[in-house]
Amino acid sequence: MTTTKHTYDSVAARDQYIPRGLANTHAIFVARAEGSRLWDADGREYLDFTSGIGVLNAGHRHPRVVAAVREQLDRLTHTCFQITMYEPYVELAARLCQLIGGGDGTTHKTVLFTTGTEAAENAVKIARAHTGRSAVVAFSGGFHGRTLLSLTMTTSSPSYRQNFGPFAPEVYHAPYPDEYRDLTTERAMDALEHLFHSQLTPSSVAAVIVEPELGEGGFVPAPPEFLRRLRDLTTRHGIVMICDEVQSGFGRTGKMFGYQHAGIEPDLVMLAKSLADGLPLSAVTGRAAIMEAPAAGGLGGTYAGNPLSCAAALAVLDVFEDERLVDRAVALGDQLRAALLDIQKDAPRIGDVRGLGCMLAIELVRDRKTKEPDADEADRIVAGCRREGLLLLKCGPYKNVVRFLPPLTTTPQEMAKGIEILKKVVRESSLSA
Repeated sequence: MTTTKHTYDSVAARDQYIPRGLANTHAIFVARAEGSRLWDADGREYLDFTSGIGVLNAGHRHPRVVAAVREQLDRLTHTCFQITMYEPYVELAARLCQLIGGGDGTTHKTVLFTTGTEAAENAVKIARAHTGRSAVVAFSGGFHGRTLLSLTMTTSSPSYRQNFGPFAPEVYHAPYPDEYRDLTTERAMDALEHLFHSQLTPSSVAAVIVEPELGEGGFVPAPPEFLRRLRDLTTRHGIVMICDEVQSGFGRTGKMFGYQHAGIEPDLVMLAKSLADGLPLSAVTGRAAIMEAPAAGGLGGTYAGNPLSCAAALAVLDVFEDERLVDRAVALGDQLRAALLDIQKDAPRIGDVRGLGCMLAIELVRDRKTKEPDADEADRIVAGCRREGLLLLKCGPYKNVVRFLPPLTTTPQEMAKGIEILKKVVRESSLSA
């Protein structure tokens, strides 16, 4: 294979032609990727424990996904489903309805979009159409997207909001439980009840939107009791409960969807990221009576449910079944959690190890008693791991949380190698601090 060499400095060209608002975690250019590994333009190999921010649960370029896309490419690339229909869209919708609704899936319906933020905005549109209400309640630390309504619901970092307002009206925020920071389920529910008594009435609320485990907000899992009480409250008041499974879905938490840890059934479920293993695709799947609320023409998008992305998603679902990726997520998560807890014993700046399944994180603090966030230590760990060949990401409102999102196809040996790199970097960082 012939490789074309650029005659210019790629990093300089990036700075010249791309605005600073599009930030980069790792200053490397990737040339190719396979499974849990990628290689930069200089041929250096990395273990990728970012998965494109949780997109590649089936790994980079899974052979079955690649084959499905190639086969679809030879037949059809685009028509826009609203103009002329095609079978992969309908087949995928049916499988998502069965996956979330159970049985033959006839209790649920699915509409496809392109990005997670579209799923968020359209889930709210559907809830408003169904209830005839306008208010929406989201939670602190949540990330639901970067377009106007979804950005209004997002409070995981001020960098996302900056001076982009004014924001959408009728969006309210309540505290998300964080047991490490002493915010219990009881306190979070009391705050939500206070919101209903001080700023709006339940009868004006169309939807409550929640991540079963915060993504950008710091990999904080919602206690099962919190989700169950939230389900009871929304049912009691006729409020649509939306679960944002964009990052926590598709096996990442050790169950197919994060809300299943609480044994609840949300009204609407948002899907994206790992749905099509790297191709742009998102979905809203929900109870048929709610999904049918918007009239004809109220939903759609030019690229929504593109045939190539649908083919990829169908292959992803096959891979999950045949390769038992949810079970593999549990095993990988157990391996990683045990290692993180072991590393924590000799690393006093690791204040917390948390997460569900293979959606795990460590929170860095200056002192375990005061729990003062230590973003500098998080930076050192991410940079040090990159130097050793392991790619990681930060998150959290203080940018002091290092998160782990390895593909669920990662082998135990690859996980062990990543853990050894982390151990070395944490040890060296502790010695030099």
